[in-house]
Parts: sequence; C-alpha cells; structure tokens
Amino acid sequence: MSDTYLVVVNPAAGGGRCRKLVGPALERLRAAGMKLDVVETRGPGAASELARDAHARGYRRFLAVGGDGTAYEIVNGLFPAAGSSPRPTLAFLPLGTGNSFLRDFSNRGVEHAMEAIVAGRRQACDVLRLKHKEGTIHYINLLSVGFAADVAAMRARRFGRYGQLGYVMAIFTCLARLNRRPFPLRTDGEKGFDERRALFLTFNNSKFTGGKMMIAPQAEVNDGHIEYVRWGPIGRIGLIRNLARLYDGTHIHHPLASRRAVRQVEFKLDEPVDVMVDGEVFTLQCEKLDVLPSALDVVV
Repeated sequence: MSDTYLVVVNPAAGGGRCRKLVGPALERLRAAGMKLDVVETRGPGAASELARDAHARGYRRFLAVGGDGTAYEIVNGLFPAAGSSPRPTLAFLPLGTGNSFLRDFSNRGVEHAMEAIVAGRRQACDVLRLKHKEGTIHYINLLSVGFAADVAAMRARRFGRYGQLGYVMAIFTCLARLNRRPFPLRTDGEKGFDERRALFLTFNNSKFTGGKMMIAPQAEVNDGHIEYVRWGPIGRIGLIRNLARLYDGTHIHHPLASRRAVRQVEFKLDEPVDVMVDGEVFTLQCEKLDVLPSALDVVV
C-alpha cells in the first residue's frame, strides 16, 4: 500500500459538482500511472473515519477530493495517530467550493493539483493542534474567531447554497451586525492576557481563507510557527473602506492591525464561541493552540 493513494471523495462537495467531475479526473491520474483506491464519504465526519481506518491498515498516502472541509476531516482522521514514521502524505483534488490551502502554491486549481500528484511534488507541512474543553482538533489552514468566523458561520447556516457568492452575502450581513469583542489570550508564555476588543483574530498555517481572502500574507506552512493576525475594533465605515484589503493581504498594515509568528496560544474564554477551522464552523471553548512541526507531507 505504500505507493497507493487512498482517494477520499466527498461527492457532495461544490454543490454536487464533485460527483460529476471526479470520474474523468481520476481516470487521468490512473492513465498517468497512479495507483488509487477510491472510497466515498456519506456524511459529516465520514472522511475522518475512513482516513483513520486506512492509516491503521497501512495506508500512508491520501488524496482529498472535495474542498477544504474534506482535507480537514482527513487530517483529523490521521492525527494524533500519525505521529510515527513515515509521516503521512496528503494530496488534493480541489473539486469543492472553497479550496484555500492550495492557493498558497498556485491559482490553477485542479490542473496544478494533478500535475503535482503525477510529479510527486511534496513538501513538509506543519499541523496546528487546538485543545478545547471537549477535546482536540488538528488543522493545516487556519482558525478564526470574531468577524471572520462570524462570516463563515453565517455562510454555513444561511448562504451555503450560493457558493462563493455566499461569502459576499455573509460578509455584508455580519457587517450590518458588527460585533467587536474581546477574546482573552496570551502567546508564548506572556505574563498577562490580552483582553482588548477585536474585529477578528486568526491563527494561521497558510495564507488564504474563503477561497481568495489573503488573511495571513506572511504565513508559511512549514516554519514551525502559528501566524497570528489581529485586527482591532475598526468601525463599520472603516471596515467597508478596507474590505478589499482582506483580499490582497494589505489589511495587516492598517493602524489597528498586527501580526506575529508564535509557537503557542493560551485562551481564557468564559464560554464557547463560533470558530472557523479550515472552512468548517464549530462552537468551541478554546483552551490551547500549538504546532506539530513538519508532521505531514503535502503534495503541492
């Protein structure tokens, strides 16, 4: 099984587009000599179960066919069990709605991904680990609280069927309700907790979210750090004027914004909050965030 990919297909990804496109894409990979064993998900959490079971049976190469959520579930099926050598390899076939992680490497989507798989282009990737009151999750893209998470939650709960347009609709809905609040935390063992109000906080391994938003322009997927981006309590008019800067990464130069690379984050939250993790929305009481350096190989 060492050279065979377990292909985990989410047929519902991209509003069902994945189901239509996956067959020809996999045939192209097989024609190029790739060995593929294909399984399909049947609902939320299924990709994690499939990956966990396959890893226990000796698979070490995995191909996520869908969006960021499919890759997220596979990662959580692999960790923490994947702590032994050889480290697992994760490739991507971006046939879902949001495919943010791959944009760090190319904006050519499926074609770039298939070229990388056939060529065997791999690089080490950190895995970020969040401990919360009910357990632990792992991710490779980003975790957000505040406005960015509010937008993701609004899109998931009300505008999911509209695809990329749903993000825009969610942005303006959350803009009308603008909620700037504190998320007490401290980084790298600081003495005090930062309890200032903020528009949003993001804890990033890669640069993009929501498909094209460059939330963390200085993030690197294998530098052993969490790229922590904070935007303070900007007002509604100021946010509207600066909204486009979320897409080119220049928002970090705003006077109320800051960024830094850290290794650990401790939270002091009184209750669960909405969080967005790799395109998935949860309500969690976050406790601690840290890094598993170079724990995964990604095919990019």
